[in-house]
Amino acid sequence: MQDDTPRPAQDPPDDKDLPSKINTEIPHSARIWNYWLGGVDNYEVDRIAGDQYVAVFPEIVELARSSRYFLARAIRFLAGEAGVRQFLDIGTGLPTVDNTHEVAQQVAPDSHIVYVDNDPLVLAHARALLTSTPEGSTTYIDADLHQPEKIIERARASLDFSRPVALMLMGVMGHIVDDAEAQSIVRRLVAALPPGSYLTMSDSTDDNPTFNEAQSGYDDTGAVPYRLRRSEFIRAYFGGLEPVDPGIVPLLQWRPEVEAFDAKDDPTLCAVALKR
Repeated sequence: MQDDTPRPAQDPPDDKDLPSKINTEIPHSARIWNYWLGGVDNYEVDRIAGDQYVAVFPEIVELARSSRYFLARAIRFLAGEAGVRQFLDIGTGLPTVDNTHEVAQQVAPDSHIVYVDNDPLVLAHARALLTSTPEGSTTYIDADLHQPEKIIERARASLDFSRPVALMLMGVMGHIVDDAEAQSIVRRLVAALPPGSYLTMSDSTDDNPTFNEAQSGYDDTGAVPYRLRRSEFIRAYFGGLEPVDPGIVPLLQWRPEVEAFDAKDDPTLCAVALKR
């Protein structure tokens, strides 16, 4: 009988000196996100900043959860209907429920996943990500989104770029503050993908004034800022690609598994788009 118990796929880099690199005196976006999702991998400074954000824009908690639900739905589509078996998840964040490898390998056990992040806190938790079914694989790369060619080069050690790859960029492009660089990074990553690949992305717009106010307050804490951008800018990320139905839409309007609510005020757009 085959043993389907998840197994370690690869040891993460040595993290013996990570505590000295993790600043617990400044709020951290991944830890705050973890707090909003009900996790325990956060500090008091993160909970304070998270509560201040919620006080201005209470919808952020539902937005965080909606983003996670979209990720799971998109992966189920990619590993199921689209038949993709390779996933490149850049800007991994802290492990939580329904991580990319868990959802993909539930649908297709032979899926291969490469996680990419350059955050020492994420690296410290990488062992929770590095599990896999026997048929598939899960790998973690310590790399910087500012250097897309290096990401692709290192991902080639685990993924076959002659076959379709699902590129995942979930709520990370706002960390690239320069507009031209942000568009360039996405174009360069997509250019490295073979035909039949998909770009899966979500990012928040600056359409909601209260959301803008909350984000500005967060940026003023000294944490790494996140840039909200106009809807047209986010739609441009998908230039030259074919968004699958229903297109570029608010989070909960993308193939909802329950009845979709009126998301006209949802400040985050998402899509899964095919490269021909």
